[in-house]
Amino acid sequence: MATYPQLESGALSQFPVRKSRRARTVVNQAADGSTIKLADPAAKVTEWVLTYADLNDQEATALLRFFAAAEGRLNGFTFLDPAGNLLAWSGQLDQAIWQKDPLLSLTGGIIDPRGSTQAWRLSNSGGAEQAVGQTLAAPGEYQYCLSAYVRAATATSVGLTVGSRAAQRVVTKEWARIAWTSNGDAQATSVRFGIEIGAGDVVEVYGLQVEAQTAASGYKASTLGGVYEEAHLGDDVLTITSTDANRHSCTVKIIHANHL
Repeated sequence: MATYPQLESGALSQFPVRKSRRARTVVNQAADGSTIKLADPAAKVTEWVLTYADLNDQEATALLRFFAAAEGRLNGFTFLDPAGNLLAWSGQLDQAIWQKDPLLSLTGGIIDPRGSTQAWRLSNSGGAEQAVGQTLAAPGEYQYCLSAYVRAATATSVGLTVGSRAAQRVVTKEWARIAWTSNGDAQATSVRFGIEIGAGDVVEVYGLQVEAQTAASGYKASTLGGVYEEAHLGDDVLTITSTDANRHSCTVKIIHANHL
């Protein structure tokens, strides 16, 4: 499936980004006058309005080509939320969407850097690295930033993985945020993001986050995740205004509706 293009900077959008959600509640009124209200998840609509300024010629051309390929509102594509955490259930590592190696144990309810109990203790009882990760239906050629808060009773290191690539980051006794920016595997249609713990290590982790950009923003806890398949453009025409040589501006509306 086609994917909405990144800018040359590695970002998907510029500020301001306007994101809105609309939901529907079904109300059933009984003969005795009582009512029953139920949420209707299938009717949820998410909409983004992306405002661009100072796009160069190549970026403006890429957007025009994307509009042409999508044929305006007709064809669906994958959109990576620029205002969200791409991971689903970022604070619940025991959810089925997370893939855990067999010798890695997870303990929840650990005090996190914000004073709550949303962190997890990862314990590796094996003789080699063990990891927990999540696979996203996202293009391998994009740039991503994987980040997390980590600490350990004994100073050590952990591996951050994006596809087949990995980078080591130091872990100390105090909570600290680690991050790594990388692209996935070229031509891949999905990317696995994870954190690897060394043999015999015990590391506490909080706030795992993936963003389609080159640096980490503030942590955003997620449940559904930020990968929206079958998103659609909100307009059939893209109007690009040239403000100077090699400088262009435009506004793009994107809609994702569960019932489409």
